[in-house]
This record gives sequence, structure tokens and C-alpha cells, in this order.
Amino acid sequence: MLTELELYDRVRLRKPHPCGSYEWIVVRLGADIGLECTGCKRRILLSRRELARRLKTILPRSTDEPSVKP
Repeated sequence: MLTELELYDRVRLRKPHPCGSYEWIVVRLGADIGLECTGCKRRILLSRRELARRLKTILPRSTDEPSVKP
């Protein structure tokens, strides 16, 4: 499931962040995956294994979102 993950994808995790948001944006790909909360803009790093365990779904991209941000 994580092989299809791309930069700036929106993902939904199983448990909410303390701010109440379930949605995150992928901001870093590598051995660790960097995520930014859409609610409070907090950034975290999770290992690929940990993200695979916590991940609920990869949300579809909307048509107005760019595929790559500058």
C-alpha cells in the first residue's frame, strides 16, 4: 500500500491527532515518512512500518490540487 504513496498525498490515519484532525499531508518520502497535520500544521516522522500500521486510507486528489508543489 505504501508503494503508491507520493509527495503531497492526503492520508487518513486510524486515530485522530490531539487537535482533532484525522487527515495528514505527505511532506517527505524516504526510510521515514514525513507527515503534516491538516488541522494544526504539526509535522511528524513515522517509519514506513509504523505508517502502514496506522494508515486507514489514501484520499483521492482533488482536481484543483497541483501534482507537485514548488
